[in-house]
Amino acid sequence: MPDADEALSTRLRDLALVDLDALVLGGGADLLGTFADDVADALAEARTRIAALRAQLGGADPLNILDVSVRQRASDAGATGAGRVRERLASQADAARSLARLAELAAALVPKLFEADRRR
Repeated sequence: MPDADEALSTRLRDLALVDLDALVLGGGADLLGTFADDVADALAEARTRIAALRAQLGGADPLNILDVSVRQRASDAGATGAGRVRERLASQADAARSLARLAELAAALVPKLFEADRRR
């Protein structure tokens, strides 16, 4: 879901760039309220996606292949298993990078939500 993650990342990044003082001067409490609602919605979307990414990181340990004997790893089935382990680790790495990026962007935006709510 890289395209959706990129769109969400862009949304979070764009919202973090908003100057709350400019919103208050430009439109008052109504504009500030709309902004706060949009931030809350974006953070809720990020929360859902982060939960899905955490789920991808769960499951059995892909490196449990180290617990089998050398003979089992050297067999044809072991060679096939090595490909699966490699794919699982790569998938987990991708999910972890996406999770980290979204969590970092959300962390930067949460204080804006609190400040906007305080100013309403």
